[in-house]
Amino acid sequence: MSPVILQVEGLTKRYGAVVAVKSLSLAVNEGEVFGFLGPNGAGKTTSINMLCGLLKPDAGRVLIHDQPIAEGAVEVQTRVGMCPQNIVVWERLTCLEQLQFIGEMYGLPGRLARERGAQLLEQLDLCEKQDKQARTLSGGMRRRLSLALALVHDPEIIVLDEPEAGLDPQSRIKVRDFIRSLARRRTIILTTHNMDEAERVADRIAIIDHGELLVLDTPEALKCSVGEGDVLEIVLNGQAGEDKMQQAYQALTRVTPQVSVDAGQGAVTVRALNVVNLLPAIMEVLAQSDLHCGEVRLRANSLEDVFIRLTGRRLRE
Repeated sequence: MSPVILQVEGLTKRYGAVVAVKSLSLAVNEGEVFGFLGPNGAGKTTSINMLCGLLKPDAGRVLIHDQPIAEGAVEVQTRVGMCPQNIVVWERLTCLEQLQFIGEMYGLPGRLARERGAQLLEQLDLCEKQDKQARTLSGGMRRRLSLALALVHDPEIIVLDEPEAGLDPQSRIKVRDFIRSLARRRTIILTTHNMDEAERVADRIAIIDHGELLVLDTPEALKCSVGEGDVLEIVLNGQAGEDKMQQAYQALTRVTPQVSVDAGQGAVTVRALNVVNLLPAIMEVLAQSDLHCGEVRLRANSLEDVFIRLTGRRLRE
């Protein structure tokens, strides 16, 4: 296993009576892509700001290579680059000018900052825009420029807060491929609401809610935690009353114990090993309960299943 590059110990942050982050402890390994997930208001952004040294915790500490970052040591903070969810660029500076400016802010010689900026613009398909002011860029180009600004000082740890937010499919693929190209050479901490994105790129995933760490493991291990096998989703035709749905549920549990029903949506979900082989018995049970099948979908367990099981279906503001 790779050595630990970032250690979080008992991190806590309060805003009045609200505890935004509560005793958060975790370790990020060198060279891994670490997914940091949670619903809106779960404490992700507050945690990220403390990891980067932008926000002082009320308790606990963050260490990079065993050096505490909360003490504000410049040589520690320069090891981290952050691309925030809200794009921050200077409208009247050209792309290359602002990359040089940020590089110099981190202590790079002007010439080196300019060279690194030009390289990043080329890698992110912004080479033709290097002498254009940021106010002329599209939303996707601004997002890619914001990513370049986080990388120009060549940090060891890169924090990407919703890097695909607001991107069109082409820009999303470009950013995702660029993140993959950084993996192993840099340590990446990624926050996202896109479960597919996290599942594809992250080595390990932490899910938090209400400021507390719920789980931390590999995507495959997390998917196994919601049940073995594949998932069979059956949408029922017509209105299925509570009594019939309960009758179907009780009958289906005799076929396999991994069953859930959603009377409101008129849907049945079966999770089991070799679930395809159980399909004839499942259909027979539903027919006996006078429930008629509409759409039938077969899929593997997903990270979204884990996320919903842990954090619930309630909408967050």
